[in-house]
Amino acid sequence: ADSSLEAAIGSMEVAYRMQTEAPDVFDIRKESKATLDLYGVGRKDPPTKNSRAGGPGQYDLFARNCLLARRLVGRGVRFINIIHASWDHHSNLDQELPHNAGMADQPIAALIKDLKQRGLLDETLVVWGSEFGRTPLGENRGGDTSNVTGRDHHPYAFSMFLAGGGIRSGQVYGETDEIGWNVIRDPVHPNDMQATLLHCFGLDHLRLTHRFQGRDFRLT
Repeated sequence: ADSSLEAAIGSMEVAYRMQTEAPDVFDIRKESKATLDLYGVGRKDPPTKNSRAGGPGQYDLFARNCLLARRLVGRGVRFINIIHASWDHHSNLDQELPHNAGMADQPIAALIKDLKQRGLLDETLVVWGSEFGRTPLGENRGGDTSNVTGRDHHPYAFSMFLAGGGIRSGQVYGETDEIGWNVIRDPVHPNDMQATLLHCFGLDHLRLTHRFQGRDFRLT
């Protein structure tokens, strides 16, 4: 009755159950053609000189990942992270930004619609965000002409959207100045964002702490 041994056995059993479930969860051949078309599975990348697209086949891959996210939600998976790299458009913005927007727009809309029509959106919080925004002005690096069609990192003002999971829909919170340089109304600090997410999960952010090196820490 050694607790550490029991814990190790438990972890291995969980891993085994995950591995035996995975082939069915990730097999999207059982989905209807209407569902595959809704997400855009099988879409071809439009021709572009995009150097940051993440390689060929991204339109199809992102659509599949969004569909897999819905399938994982339906199996009770608690946390799902979909990533696309890269939106780091320091140059070639006219080509790269429309390319990425076209890649993401249809599958993300399909994911939210699909969750809603299956009755899963109310208990699923969809968060679309990034680590920072982009400057509203063209990038200028002291005479470097290769960056004039790009935008630099901009942490002072950027947008995120949330859907489902108890979030009040149909509202826009916060406002920037007329060129998007800085927040002028209702700024949201990352700590406040975390508190909102935790509240939607039914957790009191003031009580959710973890002890590290003799101190209590919390996300907010």
